[in-house]
Amino acid sequence: MKTRAQALRDYVFRRLLLMVPTFIGITFATFVLMQFVPGGQIDQMRMALAGGDGGGDAGGGGGADARLQLDIPDKQMQLLREYYGFDKPLHVAYGGWLLDTLRLDLGNSFRYNEPVTKVIADRLPVSVYYGIITAIFTYGICIPLGMLKAIKHRTAIDSWTSVLIFVGYAVPGFALGAVLSNLLAVRWELFPLGGFMSASAAALPWHERWLDIVWHSVLPLIAYLAGAFAVTTMLMKNSLMENMSADYVKTALAKGLSWRRAVFVHAMRNSLIPMATTVGGLLGIFLTGSFLIERVFNIPGVGLLAFEAIQTRDFPIVLGFLVISSLLLMLGNLVSDLTVAVVDPRVRFG
Repeated sequence: MKTRAQALRDYVFRRLLLMVPTFIGITFATFVLMQFVPGGQIDQMRMALAGGDGGGDAGGGGGADARLQLDIPDKQMQLLREYYGFDKPLHVAYGGWLLDTLRLDLGNSFRYNEPVTKVIADRLPVSVYYGIITAIFTYGICIPLGMLKAIKHRTAIDSWTSVLIFVGYAVPGFALGAVLSNLLAVRWELFPLGGFMSASAAALPWHERWLDIVWHSVLPLIAYLAGAFAVTTMLMKNSLMENMSADYVKTALAKGLSWRRAVFVHAMRNSLIPMATTVGGLLGIFLTGSFLIERVFNIPGVGLLAFEAIQTRDFPIVLGFLVISSLLLMLGNLVSDLTVAVVDPRVRFG
């Protein structure tokens, strides 16, 4: 008979093994799709030579205009294809990329001509900052608010907070951010229009620099939190209400246990189990955030970097972002399962 620690160890080992084929499947599917996406790096060079704008909407190799094919001689085309790695068979190209990735070499960005790891690392602190602040506000406010709504169910407090929560949920975060930016930044000039900090903030003392960052963060954080508030708050409320009406709480009250202890000790512990399933998702939030919100406020985070890489067909950045985000997603799911096991001792690992 395995102990709980042994069962947990075996479970984690199986999940880690399962991540290997999952990771290969995700990256291979994306790698194949990118081979057929129009508007690659060579097509953009053709457009530039032809006097076009060089944007990401240019056609691919199969649909490019015949006139553009003449802008680059065949010999130079072959050298370009070899330089960007487009001359190899699909399985050979993917195998080489996978081996480089295992060596932590994600290649060089087409757009920035720098290692992908450096480009992403330069943007990562901004995304981590917004991810941590969003997580703190989400759990720090939504859990107590969900408890209050469950205890004050069908009262004025519950009704008014529900209206505000679902209005925020109905409006997409990027749309709310655009409205707030237009009103509070452009029209009334109460907050900066965008960016992570002012251009002169680097020369300020550290406390004034942090105040500048906070000033720039107000509107983006409101946009980030608008949607998460509804889901997390209602999840907490419904879970607590279900446990408050459970037989074990009624039995505890019948035996003389105080209402406060029955609710805030016994019912609360079981109510946190559904909340534990969302903990793993925080790993993804720390990296990606919301690229649409980052675009609205021009925040130099990883989400905006990935969005721009897709637009400009910067495939090494796209693949590098996919590697990191997929690993964080799989690890986040594992962390969620382990967190549930910690909160709920009844969970068994088969």
